[in-house]
Amino acid sequence: MGVAGYSEMARLLGLDDVANKYAAIAKNMAVKWEEMANEGDHYRLAFDRKNTWSQKYNMVWDKMWNLNLFPNNVIEKEIKYYQTKQNLYGLPLDSRKEYTKSDWIMWTAAMAPDQNTFEKFIDPLYKYINETESRVPISDWHHTDSGKWVGFKARSVIGGYWMQVLMNKVR
Repeated sequence: MGVAGYSEMARLLGLDDVANKYAAIAKNMAVKWEEMANEGDHYRLAFDRKNTWSQKYNMVWDKMWNLNLFPNNVIEKEIKYYQTKQNLYGLPLDSRKEYTKSDWIMWTAAMAPDQNTFEKFIDPLYKYINETESRVPISDWHHTDSGKWVGFKARSVIGGYWMQVLMNKVR
């Protein structure tokens, strides 16, 4: 669990001083990350890797809980950039390979600012599920260019497909 998670747990327990302490630490870390990873129109895969990118799917928790840890519209910038990286069967996990994790695409999609943008992420995933030639129960790890299964099948992480439903219930 990240620092922000400890903050929220402390707040739920009524430990506001502890919550505020960890919230401030998390905010400072997010600001530092934004500075170090900033690549202009997106954020790097790793601080020392110029011209790279990756899905920042875990930022979904920042959006879900309205933590507002990340400055300068980081989530909006990333979502816009990802739309330029889509392949026929989804958004690659990062700039290193063309494969992806479909549950994390759903987390990324849940950060979209509107339904139309959300659908831009899930439509290729729907296409993959309907067109893949790999005859295994839904794989959460597939190639975004060919739609072929990479290695996982019928895993519980497919529950991540319901992230938007969870976000709608929390709001």
